[in-house]
Amino acid sequence: MEQFMKVLVLVISYLEAVTILTKKELVLVHLLTLSCFLVLFTFKSSPIFKQESAYLVDFSCFKLPNVSKTPTSLYIEHARLFEFWDEETVSFIENMLRISGLGEETHLPPSLHYIPPGSSHKDAIEEAHMSLFSAFNDVLMKTKLSPFDIDILIVNCSGFCPIPSLSDIIINKFSLREDVKCFNLSGMGCTAGLMGMDMAQNIMKTHPNSNAVIVSTEILSTGWYSGRNRSMMLLNCTFRWGASAVLISNKKKYRNTAKYELLLTLRNQRAFDDTGYYKAYREEDSEGLTGFTVKKEVFEALKETVRSNVTILALSILPLREIVLYGVSLFYRNFIHRNSEIYVPNFKTAIQHFCLVPSGKPIIKVTAEVLKLGEVYTEPAMMTLHRFGNQSSSSIWYELAYMEAKERVKPGDKIWQLAVGSGPKCISLIWKCNRIIAGDEAQIGPWADTIDNYPILNNESNGVCTVKNNMYPMAKPESLAPEMDKKDMILMDMVKLLKRIKLLQGGREGL
Repeated sequence: MEQFMKVLVLVISYLEAVTILTKKELVLVHLLTLSCFLVLFTFKSSPIFKQESAYLVDFSCFKLPNVSKTPTSLYIEHARLFEFWDEETVSFIENMLRISGLGEETHLPPSLHYIPPGSSHKDAIEEAHMSLFSAFNDVLMKTKLSPFDIDILIVNCSGFCPIPSLSDIIINKFSLREDVKCFNLSGMGCTAGLMGMDMAQNIMKTHPNSNAVIVSTEILSTGWYSGRNRSMMLLNCTFRWGASAVLISNKKKYRNTAKYELLLTLRNQRAFDDTGYYKAYREEDSEGLTGFTVKKEVFEALKETVRSNVTILALSILPLREIVLYGVSLFYRNFIHRNSEIYVPNFKTAIQHFCLVPSGKPIIKVTAEVLKLGEVYTEPAMMTLHRFGNQSSSSIWYELAYMEAKERVKPGDKIWQLAVGSGPKCISLIWKCNRIIAGDEAQIGPWADTIDNYPILNNESNGVCTVKNNMYPMAKPESLAPEMDKKDMILMDMVKLLKRIKLLQGGREGL
């Protein structure tokens, strides 16, 4: 429709110009120039010359070995054997684990099963080899591609930056082409995986017919904290082992066969504000031991960052009715009643699935609060946190694998992936399901051995939300409603809002 309107405006301008030029000299030259411009504009606006979208062909999550499982009892048993922790510190860790929302089948890398835990460079390299190589190889097998088919490689890991880089390690192992464009992201936190997707999409705008692989992980061996500062123990308690690899492409052949089409990306950050910048920060404690500090004030900063992201995104994805209601409520608050609440749009009218980064229960709840989502919509995030723990940038792909294993994603459905991280920063990706997705993830994916046990019911003792059903209600997209119904709904809502304003004004006059 947008391209049609452009062409219509140009045609009208063309006819007007013809009328003017017929009274001038050199009419033929001017008409020829305008005709060429019209033809060029029309063809450029046609789908033939349209830039190909980015498609998610497939993705893979590192299937963790059973020997690396770390139930709470084993974790606490080992913690009591560490010389650097006293009984009071171990009790604090035990309480943290109890309320964290993590289950009994999360995993830690082999080096952290040692007594004391191994945190050498060699341990970190071995951990990287196990997770990155497995995820990368698996996504190649799923997509039936060879390493020579990869044009762009992006690897992200926040806390471990070896030389050569992690991307170089993968290139060396799989013998990628000499002209492959490789990048290594660090320090981006839980948003890094989606940041890599946004980066790959932007690179593809100038590199048509390309395949890109985004590999995400967090190396825990180098991030282990052996001190007693409680604000630095979050990584030890909730972070767990994991990795993912995602293949996206802008090749036309994937238009109908890829799993998802990328519709929109949006990122923002508030690192300029010291209020949130120093609330999630890697630093040394009083004993000179390096750890990652997380203070409770960070959640308010994250909430504001998410709200800014959502406000901008809403205008691009919401139906007209929700935008009008939001605009009217904003006008009412700014010019009539400053203490009134701003209307929170119903995002379920445009999005069917919400993929909130499972970095921890508080972050999931903060994000859900901004979006006004009930616990049935936070189920995938809570269940991923329970089964795998906080895997940083790769967590969100284990969550999408959960949705696929439950066979909830249908053709035409829209999925909103939203991640927040230190800085603070926030990123949103909107995907559209491109085809029927079979339940392969239930048989061969990371959830293969446990999917039937989820969602967890009535398990408040370990902090997991209770979910009363096995399927969150699917909201009908507003775009499916008839246009006349949408207008009627908007008018009715505006009338209700105006009546409410009138009543409030009357109440104030009475006072």
